[in-house]
Amino acid sequence: MYPHLFSPIAFRTFTAKNRIFRSNVSGRFDNYDGSGTQTRINWELKFARGGVGAIISSFVPVAMRGRIMPNYATIDRDERIPFWKELIKQVHNESDCKYLIQLSHGGRQRDVPGIEYAKGLSSTDRSDPLHGFEAERMTLDQIGEVARAFGAAAGRARKAGADGVELHGANGYLITQFLSSGINDRKDDYGGALPNRARFLLDIVREIRKEVGKDFHLQMKISAVEYNDALDDDEAKGNTLEDSVQVCKWLEEAGVDAIHVSSGSYFPHPKNPAGDLPIDELKKTYDTLISSGLLTFRNYLFFRFRTTGEIFQRRWEKARGDKKLIEGMNLPNAHRIKQAVSIPVLCTGGFQTAAIIEQALADGLCDVVTMARPLIANNDLVQMFARGEGRPARPCTYCNKCLVNAVENPLGCYELERFSSHDEMIAQIMSVFTPPPFA
Repeated sequence: MYPHLFSPIAFRTFTAKNRIFRSNVSGRFDNYDGSGTQTRINWELKFARGGVGAIISSFVPVAMRGRIMPNYATIDRDERIPFWKELIKQVHNESDCKYLIQLSHGGRQRDVPGIEYAKGLSSTDRSDPLHGFEAERMTLDQIGEVARAFGAAAGRARKAGADGVELHGANGYLITQFLSSGINDRKDDYGGALPNRARFLLDIVREIRKEVGKDFHLQMKISAVEYNDALDDDEAKGNTLEDSVQVCKWLEEAGVDAIHVSSGSYFPHPKNPAGDLPIDELKKTYDTLISSGLLTFRNYLFFRFRTTGEIFQRRWEKARGDKKLIEGMNLPNAHRIKQAVSIPVLCTGGFQTAAIIEQALADGLCDVVTMARPLIANNDLVQMFARGEGRPARPCTYCNKCLVNAVENPLGCYELERFSSHDEMIAQIMSVFTPPPFA
């Protein structure tokens, strides 16, 4: 019924069984020191058993100073390899699901900094405009050190049996902070014109290829358009689509195997994840961030009171644009990049309707679609499509309550209207702590 959706996709070094990948998403499932837990394995098995062709891990820090919050498994040292090896083995045993580790560094963008470092490393020493997370401008030695950390992390991923790695170069994290014309204010060889702003990223690619060779999958997630001025007209707009097209051409020349298209120069962003801004949920969870940034207490007060909360929500919705445009919203940008490169292009953006996915693939707008929130709502969405169901009976509502809760509570679907009772909702959220039964 959906021949393109269920056709295999061949990358240079592996083949996935279908064209739906779980994109990067996770909760605080691990230990404070960055060691992994069975809970994270349980989380990933939900999606492997649901039928996706591949899973892209959540944000996996290549260095402790690069994590966005504690309780995320890292890959910053060799001692982490056995955990990732066990996770990947169990995922592979579920219907031949592939697994990519997303190599990441938050830079200045850190939800909960932890106790080790007061400031995040960045291309700039300016705080981020949304939360006011403070930044330390990286020295040339630090730039080299972090690039080598990415290379070493890729080597560990390969030793753990991963099918490949993804560089998180989107959504405002460290690589974005160098690529972005709206963030990077350096005056040296790593700032200024686009070739200089892309230098750090290409250094990372070289370090990875030096570590793992050419026969290991490497893809890059990029914000095709940054919309850096979405909430503040005084901020520069950031990179355009044409800037990103050029970066993707350089990445292909450097040996990158695929491009994953997203949007936005920070996270969360009005255009990513598109959907509602759940103010009532923010009132409950944003207090976790109060001490994290220079603007977080101000933001909390905005969310806490009805009038200011409504003002903030209206500004957010204005920046988001067309409220109905969620599913496939990044497809035009993905298509433009696909026209410019010969490697596969993945596209994220609220997909959960089989006909929309099938048409996008048939029209050649992208090669793979990735999704997170719709799969949190319906872990078995791919199996539904295989049965001929074009859309879930209880679809994701794009309420974003799952992501708002993730900084403080277990990740899961918090949209009560999708459940018959509060108890049913809580059981779904808490199920990640119980290993799934073997089939």
